[in-house]
Amino acid sequence: MIPKSVLKIVRSLGYALWLLLLSFSAVDPASAQQPAPAASPTPSTITAPRDVKARVTETLIDSSISDDPAVDQMLAAYTPKVRALDTVIGRLKGELRKGGMGGGSLGNFVADGMRSQARAKLGKPIDLAVMNGGGLRRPSISEGELRPRDIFELLPFENALVTLDLTGEQLLKLLGVVVSTHEAQSGARLTYITKADKSSQLETAMLRDETGREKEIDPKATYTIVTIDYLVSVGGERYSVLREGRNTKPLGITLRDAVMDYVKSETAAAREIKPRLDERFILDRANSVLSGEAPLK
Repeated sequence: MIPKSVLKIVRSLGYALWLLLLSFSAVDPASAQQPAPAASPTPSTITAPRDVKARVTETLIDSSISDDPAVDQMLAAYTPKVRALDTVIGRLKGELRKGGMGGGSLGNFVADGMRSQARAKLGKPIDLAVMNGGGLRRPSISEGELRPRDIFELLPFENALVTLDLTGEQLLKLLGVVVSTHEAQSGARLTYITKADKSSQLETAMLRDETGREKEIDPKATYTIVTIDYLVSVGGERYSVLREGRNTKPLGITLRDAVMDYVKSETAAAREIKPRLDERFILDRANSVLSGEAPLK
């Protein structure tokens, strides 16, 4: 029979250790160490690359090994944090799914949360929220109760919200990047075409406030956007326009916490949290190359 301390590690420590590891830098999977070969009967010799040798002794974990008080004490400190992951913070009406232009309804959900919480932090309207789809690490969230665990699994990175001001000309450049890379956004209605090389290109853009009212983008006007620090600092050449922005302001909140706060605030206001596919991206089929065919006329 396996000791209780071992069972506690297996059943409870997983998420606790994950929370702890979030404070460290991510490891590139390509450079990570490969798992060691399975141990053979004791004693045995295994050979690793570069002729490194080691002797491996198997230890059977069974009832002969007593509970370790130090392990129990360590786990006790994490118990409240692990339990908090399963606290219900809202309810989802319908399934959120990732996919397609803008990251689907899952991308819309996150971008809406960013925009809402940035507005609450700054106390003024936010014209646009932009989030990279690669940061969404779950393919879907099922209908039903929403818990912090769901948001942690969806957004495991320590990305933080940042606001900045762009001119209308810079904003249009950013929206072109959003379309070409299929990123998530909240605050605009974008019409685009697909080309023979399967790339996407922005055609027209309108800003849309939270009441649904639309307005054209004035190239000389100033607009406030919210994004994540990752895109501003290491987003590469594609996102260089973000580094041209003015009044860059960290909001002091992670993307993950902002989305959880968004769920809580929507729930407190008795507003439904549901999938939204509200024509943020509109394909101009008449002028697009579809499945390698000529543009439709």
